[in-house]
Amino acid sequence: MTTEQLAHVYQPYGTAQDVMHCRAPEVLMSGPAGTGKSRACMEKLHLLALLNPRMRGLIVRKTLASLGSTALVTWREWVAREALDSGVVRWYGGSPQESPQYRYDNGSVITIGGMDKSSRIMSSEYDVCYVQEATELTETDWEAITTRLRNGKISFQQLMADCNPDVPHHWLKRRCDSGKTVMLNCRHEDNPILFTGDELTERGRDYIGKLDALTGVRYQRLRRGLWVAAEGLIYEDFSPTLHLVDPFLIPQDWTRWWTVDFGFTNPFVLQMWAEDPDGRLFLYKEIYRTRRLVEDHARHALRLVQRCAECCEDARSEHDCHTCSGCRLEWTEPRPRAVICDHDAEDRATLERHLGMSTSPAKKSVSDGIQAAQSRLKIAGDGRPRLFLMRGALAERDEGLADVKRPVSTEEEITGYVWDQKPGKPPKETPVKENDHGMDALRYMVAERDLGGRPRMRWVG
Repeated sequence: MTTEQLAHVYQPYGTAQDVMHCRAPEVLMSGPAGTGKSRACMEKLHLLALLNPRMRGLIVRKTLASLGSTALVTWREWVAREALDSGVVRWYGGSPQESPQYRYDNGSVITIGGMDKSSRIMSSEYDVCYVQEATELTETDWEAITTRLRNGKISFQQLMADCNPDVPHHWLKRRCDSGKTVMLNCRHEDNPILFTGDELTERGRDYIGKLDALTGVRYQRLRRGLWVAAEGLIYEDFSPTLHLVDPFLIPQDWTRWWTVDFGFTNPFVLQMWAEDPDGRLFLYKEIYRTRRLVEDHARHALRLVQRCAECCEDARSEHDCHTCSGCRLEWTEPRPRAVICDHDAEDRATLERHLGMSTSPAKKSVSDGIQAAQSRLKIAGDGRPRLFLMRGALAERDEGLADVKRPVSTEEEITGYVWDQKPGKPPKETPVKENDHGMDALRYMVAERDLGGRPRMRWVG
């Protein structure tokens, strides 16, 4: 089948149409959630691959794992569906020599990759690269990608990207302000799924209603598309470039800690921390989930840190080593020195029973804990802060939270964590009690480490 026989309908509007015509070396689609930014970029990439034999493209995000539930879903279901169904485009799952990629029958290739595993994708040359959620990258990542845009199979080479706005001093915003990158400011009105002309569609009324219900910095960024910092921001020193780190193999001799903030309708948060020999703390794994029982969270946590060392070799397809009495499990990392919890006695007892570990009550002095966390975020004498969040730490994304535009991780909470301030009154010394569950667990960790001694661990038989 030739590409001329494929029937695919996509009508871009506003900035989606602008990006189709843009040939600038670097272009960023910035705007609120749900404006069709990602689809516009991928439609352009797909069209270029169809029209230019042997073109090489790249779809990339900070972590490869995050592409599977985001960009690649849109790609398969909306952008390249007809081409995939017809065989004009075929999926190749990768090999030790080649990265996963979509292969076109005209010789074009679109590679899939993450900057967390950049060595494979950075060994190739490309014509066009699309970066999803570009604010997750460092400027070093961005500039490294630009060096690979030299395949020369189309008349221009381009790095295009999309993002929701972040803090106004973000490196990507500064890059646009300096003229190095062209910024296209997207609007909800450009998305025909949400608007017909100036009128909201039925789906648009539902979606925009959810965004209008947001407050503070999340409303300003996700509804209005503004690059703003939260008013009354508690952790003013937090910088994604500085405090977010790429995943790395944590040495076995680093001390481990777990902190827990209980919840059911609100998120249950379990954070796994590693402490290096110099006392720096790294959040490296996280459960952040609503509407699950404490015992289910306990089982999930153990699955993250245990593997089968001696299998009973049950051949049934439904066999689960983690629940089988005939299999012997072993820890893949050191056991935590303490499991530091919110004070709910019933939930703590349930967690202890299913983890097989004792727990310690958190030091819940809010003001002292926040001050200790603020101190850790500051640059220390060695030029580094003393608290980090690892990218990709989230074990499982809660799509229910994502659908209503609430944070789905500690990382997403921190830039909206603000002081409780009322108009005409002096600021209080307490935070707003909203979207703060990861912040509470983080504070428990810092308070335990910096405001008190270390407890001894007791194993429950």
